[in-house]
Amino acid sequence: MSNKLIDFATKKSIHINLTKSTHSGLRIELFERGLSMQEVFNSLASLICEGDTYLHSHLDEMQKQKREKTIKQVSKTDSESIFDVIEDQSPLKKS
Repeated sequence: MSNKLIDFATKKSIHINLTKSTHSGLRIELFERGLSMQEVFNSLASLICEGDTYLHSHLDEMQKQKREKTIKQVSKTDSESIFDVIEDQSPLKKS
């Protein structure tokens, strides 16, 4: 075995989709500060993993909004299904 140091810091690659306006706005903000997207996303991910309270509360709010959106979508689908059943079972329906 050689005396080389083994680099245990491995990296994972991610791919995300942003709207064009978000992407360009973010690039401008970061360019003005001399930062790369990779530096920012790595820092944000580290802060989340370290338990940053502001970012955790933001994640909680995102989770709540996603849940409410899902509930609204399900409610709309359920109401449409209920009306379909009522319509199908209606005694006034033409045969």
